[in-house]
Amino acid sequence: MKCLSSRFGVLEIDEQRVLTFPSGVLGFPESRRYVMLDHDTEVPFKWLQSLDEPALAFVIMDPDLFLGEEYRVNVSEDALAEIQGTSGDALSIAVILTIPSDDPGRITANLRGPLLMNPRTRLCKQLVLSDDYPTRHPLFPLPASIVNETIKPATCQPCS
Repeated sequence: MKCLSSRFGVLEIDEQRVLTFPSGVLGFPESRRYVMLDHDTEVPFKWLQSLDEPALAFVIMDPDLFLGEEYRVNVSEDALAEIQGTSGDALSIAVILTIPSDDPGRITANLRGPLLMNPRTRLCKQLVLSDDYPTRHPLFPLPASIVNETIKPATCQPCS
């Protein structure tokens, strides 16, 4: 099948690669069909390109690559049912990244709204986790010199 993308032009996509989000992605309920693209195999980032809206694409990443065991997601029975998951399925998780155009080094990951994917059924769901997880977790920690420069203790000046 052909896929039109405002970023990548016209792509030929194998229908076996189509991922379906029955509930859509937060903010985009009408876009339910996506394909994952490896724009550059040298980097861990992938594109989640909407097949329903050519201008809609998300940069995603496996959170294990930067958080490891720190980030664990409990999947509810309802979420598992929506993606037709079973105990034998090797489910995967991805997080949506935000890359500021003015400073690409300040990439953040939405840890509160991970994408749950079932490769067997190709059904996916965006989860909504508790407030314990940030929506803008820095991918790269800030160097101590920047933190020390920008977070200085408050000083008081005597009033005149």
